[in-house]
Amino acid sequence: MSYIRTLLVLLCIIAAPAAMNAQRLSKKQLLKERVQLQKTIDSLKAIIEGGALELSDTTEFEEELNAPNQFNYADSEEFADVAPGSNPDSLLSMWYIQKRLTLNERDLDSVVLTSNIPDEVYMERLNRINSFIPLSYNSIVKNHIIYYTEKMPTKASHILGLSSYYLPMFEEVFDYYGLPKELKAMAIIESALNPTATSRVRARGMWQFMYRTALQYNLKINSYVDERLDPLASTHAAAKYLRDSYTIYGDWFLAISSYNCGVGNVNKAIRRAGSRDFWKIYPYLPRETRGYVPSFIAALYMLEYYKEHNIKPAEFNLPAHVDTFKVNKNLHFEQISAVIGIPVEELKNYNPQYVENIIPGTGGECILQLPYTYTIPFVEKEKEIYAYKDSVYFNPITSKQIKEGASASAAAPIIHRVKKGETLGHIAMKYKVSTKNLMKWNGLTSKSVLRIGQRITVYRNGAGPAPSSGSKSVSSSGGSSKSAGTTRSGGYEWYTIKKGDTLLGIAYKFSGVSLNDILRLNGLNKNSKIYPGRKIKIRKL
Repeated sequence: MSYIRTLLVLLCIIAAPAAMNAQRLSKKQLLKERVQLQKTIDSLKAIIEGGALELSDTTEFEEELNAPNQFNYADSEEFADVAPGSNPDSLLSMWYIQKRLTLNERDLDSVVLTSNIPDEVYMERLNRINSFIPLSYNSIVKNHIIYYTEKMPTKASHILGLSSYYLPMFEEVFDYYGLPKELKAMAIIESALNPTATSRVRARGMWQFMYRTALQYNLKINSYVDERLDPLASTHAAAKYLRDSYTIYGDWFLAISSYNCGVGNVNKAIRRAGSRDFWKIYPYLPRETRGYVPSFIAALYMLEYYKEHNIKPAEFNLPAHVDTFKVNKNLHFEQISAVIGIPVEELKNYNPQYVENIIPGTGGECILQLPYTYTIPFVEKEKEIYAYKDSVYFNPITSKQIKEGASASAAAPIIHRVKKGETLGHIAMKYKVSTKNLMKWNGLTSKSVLRIGQRITVYRNGAGPAPSSGSKSVSSSGGSSKSAGTTRSGGYEWYTIKKGDTLLGIAYKFSGVSLNDILRLNGLNKNSKIYPGRKIKIRKL
């Protein structure tokens, strides 16, 4: 290892000037610097040890992995147009980002990690896992398995300790939607089971939802509540996304990949490869996405065979059971803590979605979770809890701030930058708004030509400038519908298909409606053709 230390010292001396000037260099210049640095490293390795750099020392490997980022990739183009789970700070992506200088842009599929365990053993163990999703094995998967089970023992122990609490919850949700329970392992890749994880691109929570996609899947976000941080609510949203994605592809590896990089990037990879087989499109996927499926397989392997690798789950003081209470009044964590003695920090751990330690119950029913040991005290002293210093925590001024804060958050506009090939229809579909409103909010007409990079203002949840009265149509029952072209008849809400509509685009127009719901109600499949003028069922009234 003394040779390697010598190499690292020399590398630091060479890299220091480039690191100091990194902020002033363009992307092309940085790439040129990396190429030159690679040549220097190869020369040094040949001189010092005459072979490949060995990464088998676990302690040094983990220290290197945990090193702070040397460059800020938050504004990088490669992270643009990310999917709900696309997270440059996820456990897997931290490997790619933080190892860039030492591995010089090489991923785990181009770095040979070694193990004393034969391939036959890995293959036999994967075959024994009772998985609905087929678990492939190749050199890439092997690298990821070695990484999870041998190169990060501390993190693996931490993840396994949290798994006993969170994974049964995830399994129950996926079972509710009729999805494979193995999908639970995706949360390990996304956040290492940290419910308050936040990436540089502001993906948040255990499932790393971006703001826009969180709203599309009905997660509440305002000044006081961010349901991306709620493990249960965000798992429901992740399940809905994966269900929709699987409906599109009919392949779990492709659906899982789309969670990381988006449907558009997966479709692009399919077109370039001329195939829908994951391992054939693998080279055409974004670099940070390629390892997502192998890492998913490795995480499942670790959950099943950690004992064979002498990994012990870390011990956490998580309760075997929590009770859920419905809250219809404003309630502060400090009120609960003062009366029944539960620490505020513990309340935050079980209710991370309340970002200001306030449960805004007067704005709509909210959920409070408590460890079972505090259930009886809360029930017996509920009135006392609400009354405790209520004039201090919820005087007219603070109550008004809560109400105004929630409404202001909902009214805040999104600024969308137009990308190549996008039309107003595409943008409207993304944000579940009408094209007519988009034109009104941005002073555009049907003849307006969008420019790449142009800023388009979008208002969420019907907030912002009042929509045109023409955007509503009168239904057959005399009421107004939420989307143009909808009617109500026979106990269903119906939509009249327009030219250019797609089934997925129609689903996006209606809050709480998925592509799978529309297919089921109308006896369709993902390949069914639709025609303008035809009416389809949206939901049962």
